[in-house]
Amino acid sequence: MSIVAFVPVRSGSKSIKDKNIKSFYGKPLIYWVLNALQNAVEVNEVVVALDSDKYAGIVKGFGLSKVQIYHRKAENAVDTASTESVMLEYISESGMDNDNLFMLVQATSPLTTSQDIDSAIRQFAYSGKDSLLSCVRTKRFFWDTDGTPINYDYRNRPRRQDFDGMFMENGAFYLNKVSNIIRDRNRLSGNIEVYEMPEYTALEIDEPADWIAGEVLIAQRNNISGPDKPEIKLFLTDVDGVLTDAGMYYSEKGDELKKFSTYDGMGLKMLQAKGIKTGIITSEDRELNRARARKLGLDYDFHAQTNKLKTVENLCEELEISLQNVAYIGDDVNDFDLLSKVGLAACPSNARKEIKSISGIICLQTAGGSGAVREFAEYIM
Repeated sequence: MSIVAFVPVRSGSKSIKDKNIKSFYGKPLIYWVLNALQNAVEVNEVVVALDSDKYAGIVKGFGLSKVQIYHRKAENAVDTASTESVMLEYISESGMDNDNLFMLVQATSPLTTSQDIDSAIRQFAYSGKDSLLSCVRTKRFFWDTDGTPINYDYRNRPRRQDFDGMFMENGAFYLNKVSNIIRDRNRLSGNIEVYEMPEYTALEIDEPADWIAGEVLIAQRNNISGPDKPEIKLFLTDVDGVLTDAGMYYSEKGDELKKFSTYDGMGLKMLQAKGIKTGIITSEDRELNRARARKLGLDYDFHAQTNKLKTVENLCEELEISLQNVAYIGDDVNDFDLLSKVGLAACPSNARKEIKSISGIICLQTAGGSGAVREFAEYIM
């Protein structure tokens, strides 16, 4: 069963002119959800429904392989057209299979991650429900316009820690079968499953004030330190799960193969051009890794390392620099100690949750083997 993500975009925004392509923390606003969908394992295809050749050119320029452009009809490009009308138009025009899953994703929710998208799809598959929507849990007290409390008894006001709160739509995404959408002409149908996202994702970019708050939130989410970023003199990366997709491939003769990204290779060369020394450090002892290091012309390559932190400490002493001058990207538990000590730490979007929990780590938008090292390198530069 194929899963298609559908991102409707109009060029006629009134509150913020051209907001969908306006730079949001260094990238066009629409880039953030498209990149999250590109890196979502469960999503097969991403369709951007737009009404502008200019927008189409910008989206194509992202170079995201899953993303396809759909030019919506004029009657569904006006500000009075409903999102459902655009969805139904595309479903009809594309001849989608009724059993396919259709995921409506909003470009105005740039805080959505590939992890949330994948987790929601898997939760929906196990739920047995008809459709799903993303929500945040809010512990606010709500009142009706006639002065009646909706979700609590004001005479017995609960403490916040004793209050379960309520779910509120955050507008990030909706998931349904194509057949249900055609039948009910709605993004949601039947028994509805709720996927809970972090409370900060309640923000949707609709007004100028949202824009300012959103850029602050995305910086905090990625733990980006801005002007306090340390001076980086040495850039090191793990191999499996970072420079590769963590997959192990074998030929019919039993030869071991690995897939590396050329984007990462260029990122390392760009760092070297800036005078930053580069290298790999891996717990594996494989000629494949040595060959890749030689091809990239790295300054250092450490193999069969059981104590990465100690190795890097020794290298820092040799170079007369501190760990604060080191940037490192890793993805698994054997990287934990080193990531916790370096001046700048990052992990791919599909890193282990233990790694993502490290204080100050930058959780990148890109998966291992797909340009995560390049993204980290560009951030440093």
